[in-house]
Amino acid sequence: MKAQIWNKNFWIKETNPEVLIKRFEKILVKSGFHIEGMVEKHFLPFGYSGLWLLSESHFAVHTFPEESKCYCELSSCIEEYYNNFLNIEGIKI
Repeated sequence: MKAQIWNKNFWIKETNPEVLIKRFEKILVKSGFHIEGMVEKHFLPFGYSGLWLLSESHFAVHTFPEESKCYCELSSCIEEYYNNFLNIEGIKI
């Protein structure tokens, strides 16, 4: 197996941690990824970061509530799952 990573970062207009978790866990599983664990941090006075450890790499979100946006990044060593995620999420490669 050749060492290769497919990576995509993008911005969305969502900052609610509960919405982000529900949305992306559903998309990750539907894409074929296997979630090994998740860690999160709520910042004071506001802000949130979440990181999903996947068998196939990782997915992360970091919110900027003061600008009503969230930075997202997916890294995957399985091209099929990566493409599935982007297609479900409607992200252009």
